[in-house]
Parts: sequence; structure tokens; C-alpha cells
Amino acid sequence: MSRGDAIVIGAGHNGLACALLLARGGRKVLVLERHDRIGGIAASEEFHPGYRSAGLIPEANRVLPTTLARLGLEAHGLRVRPERPGILALGGGGKGIFIAGEVGKASTGLASTSARDAASYPRFRAALDRYAEILKSFLSEPALDLVKVESNGPLDMLRRAWRVRRLGKSEMLELLRLPAMSVADLLSEWFETDLLKAALALPAISGTWLGPRSPSTALNYLLWEATAGPGVAGGGPAFVAALEKAARAAGVEIRTSATVERVSVVDGSVRGVVLAGGEEIAAATVAAACDPKQALLSLLEPGTIPYRLERSIQGFRTRGTTAQVLLALSAPPRFAARPDGPIELARTGAHLDDLERAFDAVKYRRMSEKPILEIHVPSVATAGLAPAGGAVVSVLVHFAPYEIDGGWNDGLRERLGDQVVAMLDGHAPGLAKSIAGRQVLTPADLAARYALPQGHPHHGEHSLDQWLVRPTPECGRYATPVPGLFLCSSGVHPGGGLTCGPGTLAADAILRG
Repeated sequence: MSRGDAIVIGAGHNGLACALLLARGGRKVLVLERHDRIGGIAASEEFHPGYRSAGLIPEANRVLPTTLARLGLEAHGLRVRPERPGILALGGGGKGIFIAGEVGKASTGLASTSARDAASYPRFRAALDRYAEILKSFLSEPALDLVKVESNGPLDMLRRAWRVRRLGKSEMLELLRLPAMSVADLLSEWFETDLLKAALALPAISGTWLGPRSPSTALNYLLWEATAGPGVAGGGPAFVAALEKAARAAGVEIRTSATVERVSVVDGSVRGVVLAGGEEIAAATVAAACDPKQALLSLLEPGTIPYRLERSIQGFRTRGTTAQVLLALSAPPRFAARPDGPIELARTGAHLDDLERAFDAVKYRRMSEKPILEIHVPSVATAGLAPAGGAVVSVLVHFAPYEIDGGWNDGLRERLGDQVVAMLDGHAPGLAKSIAGRQVLTPADLAARYALPQGHPHHGEHSLDQWLVRPTPECGRYATPVPGLFLCSSGVHPGGGLTCGPGTLAADAILRG
């Protein structure tokens, strides 16, 4: 074992990004993945003969340009799309609003619904763009150290403060006002159309334990919009394929079907890992791309970390509220609200109250009677996911509680699938008859398949307190109290989604040593 040896646990997007940068920094890196495939939640899998999914999160549109440049993935086949896909907001009775990805087109499209909203939309997007530099810097730099405040450095603190001050007094005060707001209040200040507000609000509450009227959901929305770009051609699977090529080209070794059972700690410091079956692999550094609870509570011997940290990690909230329904269709869906063209992304919810009521149910351990659906049709832009003439539809279902009364079973799983299909058929008549196969993944299924804590796709809830300190003050800058053990998953700053932010920032922390 040498100081330069490093093991990365998990071959998802963060694990691969961390391994890639460590290898380019001169480390000898081994990635260990428990599955027989790489990619984690972005991996493509055949779920029906001839039909492949695009992963749990089909979009790969939240990777910052600076991160893409650092990773150098274009040299390995990755291509950025020309513009963001539009969103079809689905109301009742076949009604809907199409929000184009390009601002000018979106404004023109909104004019037939509301002249006020058509005029407000470009100004709204311009306001978001003014805040984007500051928000992107928050997501592309390590979080402030709230334990050793003096370690942040006066120049770093001044640089961060200057970014905010450069906005000017009125914009600075506005930016400071927004984070504590609800996304419902934020959008209602700009728009009057209920369907438009509901469609725009969904990213602020996706994967959270929050409704649109909950405080701090405006922050979720702002941070999501700050990073949302056109995405990459081929979505998540193409993204991780390019990461794998880049990592292997840099000298990274990747082993699949290699389950880490324990991180070996000797005399208080990391000495490597032990695999299921007993194989021991030595390394001076271990970066865990699995969630923080698994890394610190399951992979370490009891008593390795301080009791206070153990309690803090146990209190890190990971209440999953997302399910996935995959549909193999013999023909592409045709939405009544926009029958003349293919749709890549659609969202249900005619009113903000629909989103709020859907969230209400999970507080009482119930499945929503009318869940909110985020409908992706990845086969529109990515060939090869479905046979000729067919289509793949991936539906993220909000809100479906991990902790449901009585627990998830086959009956509830099928009921959820039937409920989603019925809702889709109401918006895209004939869809139900074109179903060749389906797969329903409850939060419990997602937990088992992807090793997600309580089925949470972000490894931890996005809320104001868990943005500022993620997952705990002691581990907020990737290093843990165990020398040589680092965290690099979505459970650390800057959070979940296909961003590679945690992986790249953790690699920087390791290389700084």
C-alpha cells in the first residue's frame, strides 16, 4: 500500500468523476462496484425485451459547463444538446401549455394563454440569469466550513461576499429575500396562470419532504434553475459511458460485482477495504460514493466514529417520496394537449394546490390519490431504447412514501402502476392499449436496486438546513473524522442530481491532502 493508492466505492456518476480526477492527479485508483454494471441511477437497463430505460433520472442537464470542461468528456464522445427540451404542462380535459426551452419561443407560446405571463416570462428568466453566477459558484465550490470557520480563509470569504455585492443593493436584497420563501409565493409574484406555476414549481419539491407552499422551496428552485442547461445527447447513460471511457483512459481500474463489506481502519486511519467473501484490498484513501449513512454507519466497525457524529448521521433526513414507472410502448404517446409533435418531457398538476395535496398524503404514510407525474420520453431523442416505431416512457411519481402504511407489497405496486397508466391515458388517449410491458419500482424497490437510503434519489433531502450543512458539520467538506475516509456521493455538498459536483469537489479535497 502507498499513500497514492485510492479506492472509490461505487461506479455511479460521482464515483467515476472522483476517480477520474484522482487518476489525473497522479493517484492509482481502483473503483469497486457491487453491481455487474456501472452507472448507478443513470445506468440503462432492459426492462422489457427490446426496450431499455434511460436510468432513474433520464436527464443529464444539470452538469455545470465548468465541470464538463474539467472532466473533458467531449474528447470521449459526449455531446451537449443545442437547447433545453420544452415542457408540456398537462391540465385537465386535454388542456395544456407548452413551455419551450428557448425563452423567446416560450414567451410566444404563452401569449395565447396570458399576455401578462408572456411578458413576464423573459423578465423572470433574465432575473434568474442574474443570480446564476452566484448560485453556480455555491454549487461548484466546497461549502463553508462551519466547524473550523477560520479555515475558510479571509480571501475566500471576501470573494464570495463580493459576488453578492456586485449585484447592486436592490438585487442583493432580493437574492437574500428569496431563499426562505416558498416556490408558490415566488412564482405567484411573477405569473397568473395556475397551470404554468404548477409546472415550473415541480423541480423545487421533487425528491423532497416539502410541498410548494413550504418555506425554503424557492431556494431549491433557484439552485435547480442555476444549473439546468440543455443537457447531453443520450442523457444519463451517455454521460456515464463518457465518464467510464475517460476514467479508463486516465488509468482507473474498475471492478464490477465487487461488494465492499467493510472499510478497514487500523490505529484510527483507513487501511483499505474488505470485500464480501473476505478479499482485502489495501489503500491509504477510500472515497465513498455510496450514501453517507451506509459509509459511516454500515461500512465502519461500531465505535469507529464519535458517538455525536453517529447520532448526527442517523438524523440526516432521507425520507424517499419518489417511485418510477417504466412503460414499453408499441407506438409513441400522443398527448391531447399537443398532438402535432413528439414530447420529451411533460408534467401533471393543474394547480399548485394539486402539488400540495399530493404531498399531504405522504405525511400520513399514504399513497397520493392523485400523484404528480414527471413524464419523460427518452426514446424521442435517444435512438436504440425502443424497437422501430416503439417508445419508452419513464414516469417519476411524486409523492409515494417509502414508509407506507403496511409496507409495500405486490398489490400496492400493481395499484400504483394502474393508477399511473390511467392518469397517462387521460392525457394521451390510447396509450394504455399500446403498452407492451411495464415495470413499477416503488421507493422500496429503488432502495434495493440502487442502494438508495429509504429510496431517496439524492441520498438525502434537499431543504434549507441540509443545503447549508450536508450531511453534517463534521463531514461538510468531504473529509471525515477517520483519516483517509472521504465522502463523494449526492449526500454531500452540493447535493443530488446528475451533476458530478460531489465527486469533483471530493477529489479536489483528497488531492489537497
